[in-house]
Amino acid sequence: MEKRLFLLGLLRESEMYGYQIIELIKVHFDFSITITTPTAYRLLHKMAEDGWITYRDEKVGNRPERRVYSITETGENSFQNLLRRSLASYKPADHVSAVSLAFLTLLPPDESLPLLEKRKQLIEKYLKKLNEIASRQMQYYLVLENQQLHVETELFWVQKLIDRLRDGSLFSQHNQSLREDKYG
Repeated sequence: MEKRLFLLGLLRESEMYGYQIIELIKVHFDFSITITTPTAYRLLHKMAEDGWITYRDEKVGNRPERRVYSITETGENSFQNLLRRSLASYKPADHVSAVSLAFLTLLPPDESLPLLEKRKQLIEKYLKKLNEIASRQMQYYLVLENQQLHVETELFWVQKLIDRLRDGSLFSQHNQSLREDKYG
């Protein structure tokens, strides 16, 4: 639903050719939505079949022919329905990298601390990139603001985890939890 909503939203602004859509995603939206090139083209093809968008083939100079997409009235209605459904729904973010946190206490602190420091640096780098995008991309500021707050919270939490590892409180909490589970 989100990927179709996103593509339709872009086409509401102006007609675009496929490569233009892909580049726009890479430059301005790779922080918030993951759409591979094959997925984007597959969705555009499916939305054209469903009558949500139309396309025309265009030749400019000596360049290869390109397909230019535009939204239809049916597509506009679908966009409005998808937008309403999406705004009224909630799905927690899928944090694949969080799985490792379930097993963090299986590593000694002197090994896990440098790994978490590296993770923190990557989060800081990502946040810096988001801030740079936000400074020049005011049109989509709400999605940027949402993403920034999530990343800032993640950064805060990772720093707190690092502090707990350094002062030993994480392992004492973990051992206490294990004793409580074992002895009820």
